[in-house]
Amino acid sequence: MMPLAEAQARLLAAVPPPPATERCPLNAALNMVLAETVTSTVPVPPSDNSAVDGYAVQHAELGGVLPVSQRIPAGAVPSSLVPGSAARLFTGATLPPGADTVVMQEDCEEQGGQVRLPAMASVTPGANIRRAGQDLRAGDLVVRAGTRLSPRHLGLLASVGVAEVSVYRPLRVAILSTGDELAEPGSTAAPGQIYNSNRYLLHGLLAEAGMIPVDLGRVADDYALTHGALASAGQRCDLVLTTGGVSVGEEDHVRAAVAALGALDLWRVAIKPGKPFAFGHLGNTPFMGLPGNPSAVLVTFMMLVLPWLRRAQGLAGDPMPPRVWLPAGFSADKPGKREEYLRVQIVDEAGQQWLQPHPNQSSGMLSSACWADGLAQVPAGTVVREGDLLAFIRFSGA
Repeated sequence: MMPLAEAQARLLAAVPPPPATERCPLNAALNMVLAETVTSTVPVPPSDNSAVDGYAVQHAELGGVLPVSQRIPAGAVPSSLVPGSAARLFTGATLPPGADTVVMQEDCEEQGGQVRLPAMASVTPGANIRRAGQDLRAGDLVVRAGTRLSPRHLGLLASVGVAEVSVYRPLRVAILSTGDELAEPGSTAAPGQIYNSNRYLLHGLLAEAGMIPVDLGRVADDYALTHGALASAGQRCDLVLTTGGVSVGEEDHVRAAVAALGALDLWRVAIKPGKPFAFGHLGNTPFMGLPGNPSAVLVTFMMLVLPWLRRAQGLAGDPMPPRVWLPAGFSADKPGKREEYLRVQIVDEAGQQWLQPHPNQSSGMLSSACWADGLAQVPAGTVVREGDLLAFIRFSGA
């Protein structure tokens, strides 16, 4: 069996260049990967403006009663402040030239066109003013190439006037389920059949990662049908994912079909669950064969498929799922031969946190993954004692 780290390195070394770029309107760019670095052509905000509703004055003139010389709503162009006066202005309004402080309206009393201002000592010079360019200056970096665009990025890009961006085309990923034992939800499962959960699990994982799932349904345990389905998938998509059929049984035809259509580069990874993982090519199209058990599909997707997809999609930075270190709330006296990923919850009591594993770690169970917050990594050959720190990978945002 190949160590997981070696398999990950080999997969990442085989990642092709990112897909073609396309121009995308900002309101359709959520979860797209930015293909070019964007810098600001304008300062944000474009001018000094008020952070509150209040009065713009010269700080030196606080502590008295001043006439109100103008009213400035947001979006208006103010006149210069008349010396010895105050300007009534509202949140977001441009500061009039000549003013250096804004006093909150709660601290003032206006009557008959005049306003009583608080004492000078009670207000800091420059108070309540948002300076031009305090968020971004012209020429500043806005978003780097290789960033997956979140709602926050979209708002920031809009703040500098960007209406469309250059993004990488989302990868098209084929999902092909194999096995005579699979029945589709909504049908009646025959004796000996199980419902096809992997199809829907992978569809959701790919969509959540910003890819385009291409659902090719189920193929029976037949070499000719498997060969034909894989050949068709390889011509339509950027990556082909299969579930089941990559083990050594007489009814497992995926390995042989992949070898006939291209090449199988690695098989059997030292990971639990998920040992029967395969990687290869169907002609020029990358192929990954996942196990048939649903929790093994989840783990191998997170640890092997997702890093490859991130790199292939053009995402910058470390493609591996982020980890934090938390203490184990359990012991495991028998060291495993494979690197193991346990489905665990974070227990938080009195400000102390630790990892609690689900009592059933069967690779065929998905209920444990819904119960869990994420995965705890236990390296091969490791004895775990309660309190030992383990790497934890959260499902949300992985």
